[in-house]
Amino acid sequence: MNMAKTDFILLHPPTYYDFRKRPGIYGPISDVVPSTPIFEMYPIGFTSLSEYLERHGLKVRIVNVAMKMLKDRSFDVEKFIRSNKPLAFGIDLHWMAHVHGALALAEIIKKFHPDTPVILGGLSATYYHEEILRQYPFVDFVMRGDSTEKPLLDFLKALKGKKEFKNIPNLTYRDGANGIQANPITYVPEDLNDIAIDYRHIMKKVVRFMDPVGYQPFVDWYTYPVTAVFTCRGCTYHCKTCGGSSRTFRSMANRTKTAYRDPVLLAQDIFNISEHLNAPIMIIGDIFQPGQEYGASFLHEMKKRPMDNHIAFEFFVPPSRDQLEKIAGSIKNFNIEISPESHDEEVRKAFGRPYTNPPLERMIADAIELDCKRIDLFFMIGLPKQTYQSVMETVDYSRYLLERFQPYDKLIPFISPLAPFLDPGSTVFEEPEKHGYRLLYKTVEEHRQAMMSPSWKYILNYETEWMDRHEIVASTYESGKRLNRLKAEFGLIDRKTAEAVEMRIERALRVMTEIDRIMVHPDPVQRESELNALLMHPLSLETYSMSTVCEKRELEWPTRFIRMNLFKILKTLISRRKPNVSNSSTTGSS
Repeated sequence: MNMAKTDFILLHPPTYYDFRKRPGIYGPISDVVPSTPIFEMYPIGFTSLSEYLERHGLKVRIVNVAMKMLKDRSFDVEKFIRSNKPLAFGIDLHWMAHVHGALALAEIIKKFHPDTPVILGGLSATYYHEEILRQYPFVDFVMRGDSTEKPLLDFLKALKGKKEFKNIPNLTYRDGANGIQANPITYVPEDLNDIAIDYRHIMKKVVRFMDPVGYQPFVDWYTYPVTAVFTCRGCTYHCKTCGGSSRTFRSMANRTKTAYRDPVLLAQDIFNISEHLNAPIMIIGDIFQPGQEYGASFLHEMKKRPMDNHIAFEFFVPPSRDQLEKIAGSIKNFNIEISPESHDEEVRKAFGRPYTNPPLERMIADAIELDCKRIDLFFMIGLPKQTYQSVMETVDYSRYLLERFQPYDKLIPFISPLAPFLDPGSTVFEEPEKHGYRLLYKTVEEHRQAMMSPSWKYILNYETEWMDRHEIVASTYESGKRLNRLKAEFGLIDRKTAEAVEMRIERALRVMTEIDRIMVHPDPVQRESELNALLMHPLSLETYSMSTVCEKRELEWPTRFIRMNLFKILKTLISRRKPNVSNSSTTGSS
């Protein structure tokens, strides 16, 4: 279908564009998120961008290219791009894991549409904005910062008009003989009340373009339609390896103060979802980060409309008993996610998590007493001051917690590596030696080349003075194996699931050992031949890189048998509804 009337097409790339030709061993880098190692889950910002631009009179389409490639091995990316010619294409480069796929899509666009602008956005694109335009002629623009809705609107209007870009905030572009021009990041909204994550808008777009796969958030979404709402952009905390920390946002996105969504609008976002989906809803960002008043106001709104959906709360620090009581009094089915990162308080402090174990354990006890439906604990491998032995002791700590809080059987620990890359702009990325790290790749091209490596061991862009890449990989599989057995022992997973996970770990270890052997082969032609023979198995992605250290379904919160309210969805599709924003004017239809 030719989409000539579409003004803007947002494309989400796979991590490694050629994964269908020769998949690598990506390892357990996506085991604790809904997507596969191809990271087909497009950024939530696509939704707000699409809604905002459409509200202001533009026609926008989202195409999850990674998902289309995953679902249909015969899907022809080049044919699809050739048949669509919008005013401009946008590609997300939020995390560096997508650098190979993002640049590959940009190059394909220029091959068929040399005069159509290609614009990149996201935190990684923001960090590397000038390098990207210097090194890759098939990228024309980079839109910087964490909030690009209005600058993108200005940009697309400029494309329709005089093509004058010097006054568009946040934009980096080539200016002929003047070289690369980086306009200041001056669009940094103080709140998030003029944008919306409106899934009703997405439902209508699916029908308009007859493209359910192109809008599908991740591979199993239609059977497990979990959704998310966000409280903020920016952060008040300063975790050392995080590309979204307060210091990183300040230096990269000119955000000196966290922007929050009004708690009444946040609650309405959830109500809108619950009307259409009988599935879990994740609140991104700690509702108490802005202070007690914000959290109390949000929970007061939620109490007005009781719902059966499971609501998952993310906490950056353990909430108090009083805070948990307010949640329990407002939400029928509440769940908790928190990331202690390590059991070791010294490691946790070095990483940037400002709390000790007693508050964490008190939170668990209080949450269980208040009928929390599930508590997820996320631990990480590759942290400052963390050794191989420390990783194993994190599993021991998990045993201690499971024993202490018996018979509660919804305390679920997870462990995964900090992979594939350290975030550009994070404190550790900027000052690796100071924090005990050795950075192996720093430029865009080095990261792009790394994504072509045969296994995640060689993709990792760092080592620490406490663990090299081999030890990071080895500790990941060994801790995964031990934690898997622990979950089976305490009845968190059944024996069949545990046996399947252990078998996948053993298979992954064997193939990783074989890759190591091949990689030292002196003949590059023979080396490539052997790697191709090893990796070209049609099920290698599923066998060695999916649900490796835990079964993906372990992440799922409960859903009702009928997951979608089809009558309500149909009613939405035939109605015209205003977005859930404050003081917005709708100049365009959706």
